[in-house]
Amino acid sequence: MLISPITQLVGAIRYAAIAILAVAIVWLIATSPFRVGAAPRQPHFTDVAARSHFSYISNNDFQQGKRKYFPQPMCGGVAALDYDQDGLMDLYFTNGARLPEMKKTGPEFYSLLLHNKGDGTFEDVTAKAGLTGAQMDFSFGAAAGDYDNDGYPDLFVANAGRNTLYHNNRDGTFTDVTAGSGLDNKPKDLLSVQGAWFDYDRDGLLDLIVSNYTYWSPESDKQCSQVGTMVPIYCYPKVYPSVAMRLYHNMGNGKFEDVTEKAGLGAALGKGMGISIADFNHDGWLDIFVANDTEPNFLFINQGNGTFKEEGMQQGVAYNDEGSTVSAMGADARDYDNDGWIDLFYNNLRAQTWGLFHNREGRQFRYTSAASGLAILSLRYSGWSNGFIDYNNDGWKDLYSSNGDVDNTAPDSAEHDTMFENVDGKRFVDVSNEMGADFLHMGFQRGSAIVDLNNDGAMDLVVTSLNERPRILMNSGDTGNHWLLIDAYGHKSPRDPVGAEFKVTTASGRVLYNHYSVSVGFMSTSDRRVHFGLGADDKIARIEITWPSGVVQELKNIKADQILRVDEPAGGAVVRRRACPEC
Repeated sequence: MLISPITQLVGAIRYAAIAILAVAIVWLIATSPFRVGAAPRQPHFTDVAARSHFSYISNNDFQQGKRKYFPQPMCGGVAALDYDQDGLMDLYFTNGARLPEMKKTGPEFYSLLLHNKGDGTFEDVTAKAGLTGAQMDFSFGAAAGDYDNDGYPDLFVANAGRNTLYHNNRDGTFTDVTAGSGLDNKPKDLLSVQGAWFDYDRDGLLDLIVSNYTYWSPESDKQCSQVGTMVPIYCYPKVYPSVAMRLYHNMGNGKFEDVTEKAGLGAALGKGMGISIADFNHDGWLDIFVANDTEPNFLFINQGNGTFKEEGMQQGVAYNDEGSTVSAMGADARDYDNDGWIDLFYNNLRAQTWGLFHNREGRQFRYTSAASGLAILSLRYSGWSNGFIDYNNDGWKDLYSSNGDVDNTAPDSAEHDTMFENVDGKRFVDVSNEMGADFLHMGFQRGSAIVDLNNDGAMDLVVTSLNERPRILMNSGDTGNHWLLIDAYGHKSPRDPVGAEFKVTTASGRVLYNHYSVSVGFMSTSDRRVHFGLGADDKIARIEITWPSGVVQELKNIKADQILRVDEPAGGAVVRRRACPEC
C-alpha cells in the first residue's frame, strides 16, 4: 500500500529513466496499436449519482494537519448485489470510523445500501434494511454471496476489529448473524481487507477466504513523517507484521469452521489485498490468488483433498519480472486473450509496473506487462481497484483501474481512472481520455464494481473516492455491438456457482471464454452475471458450461442481446462430466 522514503527515491529514479525511454520511443507508439489519444470513439461513461438523494461519502476521518492513521487510505468498498431479487442490481458501500475511537459515531460514518429503481435513480434504504453498520469498526471490503443457498445474496464485511456477516432475510432486511457463526473468533487487532466466497471442497456450500493485512489498533499505530521534515505521512507497510489469510469452511446452518491450518494456508504470511478465485489449471478444483502489498503474492493451488499448496513462486506470479515485490492492490482473473486459460492481473502504485500474467496452459504464468504495453501505460498511476471489462462489447476484455495516490503530499496525488483497451488479445491502448469528463474525475479513487445497472448489456462502473460521494458511471453502450449476460444458478453446485466456466461459440465461429467470478478488484464485489461482448455477431451457435460440480451442459442456437437465465441441469439434461480423472 505504501512506499518507504528510500523506496520512493529509487522508484523516482527508475521512473525518470523509464520516462526518458518512453520519450525516445513515442513516435513508435504513435503509429502502433498503443496509440494514446486516437480518434474519438464510443462508448463513454456518465455519472448519474447526482440524480439520487443520499448523503454517503467514503469517510476515512482524514483531517488536514492532524495525525494520520495507517488504515485511512483503505476506505470505500462497494458490492453489487440484487438484494431483493427484482432483476436489478443494487449497490452497497462500506465506510470508515472516527479515529482513534474506532467507532461509527454518527451517520457520516454509516454504510449505504442503494436500491436500484430501474429509472437511472437509486433509493437510500440503508436504515430500513438494517445495514447502517453502526455497530462495526472501520470497514473495508464487502463480499456478496448466497452462503445458505436460499435464493438471496448475503453480505460479509471485512473490518479492522470484528468482521461482520449479514444474513438476507428475504424481506428487504438483513440481520447481523456474526455471533456464534465461527467468523467471530478473529483477534480484535487483526485488520481484514476483503473476503471472497467460493466452494473449495465442492460440497455445494460457499466457503469464505479472507485476506488479512496486519495486526493494527489505534494504540499500536505508528507515526511516520517525510525524511528531514515533520510532515506526517502514512507509514511504510513493512513496519507492521505480515499475517496469514483465513479460510472458513461452511458447515451449513450458518456455521463456519476456521480450517486455515488444516488446509495448509497458515504458514503463508503476507499483507493481503485483492482476491481472485478461478480454476487456473483446469483440474476441477478452485484455486485462490491473493495480491500482497510489499510481500510476494500468493497462488494457493487446490489439491482436491481439502488442502492447498502455495505455488506463487513456482507458477511465476509471486514477483514481477525483476524478481521484486510491489504494492499489489486489486486483482482480477480472466481469460484476456480467449485461449481457454484464465490469466491474472493486479495493479499497484506509480513507478511500479502493473502485473499482467498470461496462463501457459496451467503449467506456469508468463509476465506479459511489457509485451502487452501495460508496463509503459501504467507507470504514472497508482491503482487500487480494477477489473477486466469488455466496455465496448467487441469480445475482448479491456482493463479498468480506479486510481489515486496513497497520500496527499504531492501536487499530483489526485489521479483519474484509466481504461486500457484490449487489441486482439495481444496489446492494450490507453483510451481513458475518450471515456468522458465524468470518467476522468480527479481524486483518490478506491473501491469499484463492474455491473450492468440498467440491463442494457453495456457494463457500467461504480467507483468510490476518499471523502467524496461515489460515482455511478453509466456506459452509453452506443457501439452497435451485440452482447449476452448469463445469469447462472447452481443446484448441485452452490446457487452462486463461483468458478463455473462458459465457452461461447458465435454463429461466425468466434470462440469466447469467461467464468463466474464476483471477487473483482479491491474491497469490492462485481455483477454475478457473466458478460460476453459479441461484436458484430447477433447469434450464438453454442454455449458450453462447466459447472463447479463437474457437470457439463450445452445450449444451442441462442439469440444475442439478452439476459439468459441458466440453471444447472439434473439427470437427463447433463451432456457429460468434466473430463479429468480427479472429477
